[in-house]
Amino acid sequence: MTEQEPRWLDDGEMRAWRNYVVGAAMLADRLHRELQDGHGVSLSDYEVLVRLSEQPGRRMRMSQLADEVASSKSRVSHQVARMEREGLLLRRECPEDGRGVFAQLTDKGMTLLEGSAPTHVQGVREHMIDLLTRDEQEVVAKVFDRVITHLRSLDG
Repeated sequence: MTEQEPRWLDDGEMRAWRNYVVGAAMLADRLHRELQDGHGVSLSDYEVLVRLSEQPGRRMRMSQLADEVASSKSRVSHQVARMEREGLLLRRECPEDGRGVFAQLTDKGMTLLEGSAPTHVQGVREHMIDLLTRDEQEVVAKVFDRVITHLRSLDG
């Protein structure tokens, strides 16, 4: 069996890839620091709070939560356990099947989310959204919808 030569990236492809990698890392770091400095919450914890706040009863299955925040079930389980110790979330067994576990946002978690959301939205606007035209925003949304759909299709 012969090894096939990779399809190397040309200059434009390499520029797109590297700018994405560096830009995404810098943006996430900036948003994290703004939330941490202003409210003592990490960007990853903020994302969990947001996802739960959008659900009926402010709860969702742990497996769905892991999918929503693009993390492993194990990592989310540890994160939720820590956030539960901080009083931001509760874990509850799923009454329908007895095996599943729900993460549920507490009032304390909701208060933290409500207090930190303006900082986060301001950061997202300042560091990304307001730098793009509406057409560019639509292109970004379509591109990452396609990437997310592709990657999720590989997992199952």
